[in-house]
Amino acid sequence: MAQKTQDKIEELPEIYSDFEKSVYEYKKSATCKIGCAYCCIYVGNVDITTMEGIVIQNRLETFEKKLKANIRKKLDKNKAERERGVLARCAFLKEEDNTCLIYDIRPFSCRRIYSIKQCNQSQPVVHRQAIELADYTISKLQQLDDTGYSGHMSFILYLLDKSGFRKAYLGGKFNPGKIMNFGKSHGIIINRSVKPKSLSFNNNLGLSHLL
Repeated sequence: MAQKTQDKIEELPEIYSDFEKSVYEYKKSATCKIGCAYCCIYVGNVDITTMEGIVIQNRLETFEKKLKANIRKKLDKNKAERERGVLARCAFLKEEDNTCLIYDIRPFSCRRIYSIKQCNQSQPVVHRQAIELADYTISKLQQLDDTGYSGHMSFILYLLDKSGFRKAYLGGKFNPGKIMNFGKSHGIIINRSVKPKSLSFNNNLGLSHLL
């Protein structure tokens, strides 16, 4: 019997926790702090799975009407900017202090990023092993979300706003043909088509710029 979507969603915290434990020694040297939002503004590649999209969408529905409308407006702007290939400031980032409105449920693409050097004009500097561990974790998320998709947050949330798509996804139905045109034009990944990744560490502590 196929695993229910809600049961899969409940596994997300454990996957996130396993990653944090595996990169703890690397992240100890991170320069990141509250209000440091370089990655949320200038990296702009906040990709999510449909599972994570459901979690974010459910949280969004709990916000008061004015805030919810403002975020939805920003998500529409994000979508338009990404469609033009422009980096987009995260819609959930507060304007006044650059803190995150959904930090406790933030998707993995946000959790994976840190830097051991202050980010100004350069990309985050990350240990190579942490990048590999992150890629491995993304693979785990995609395998778990095997009836879902991956893509930029604004694109996935756009799909989930379609009642037919959301209902079918939550019901465990898998029909990528329904979103074929949008998927191809927006770089949407079919999770079950992604080959699972494995880890292959060497013993050297290496650094890399996260691109």
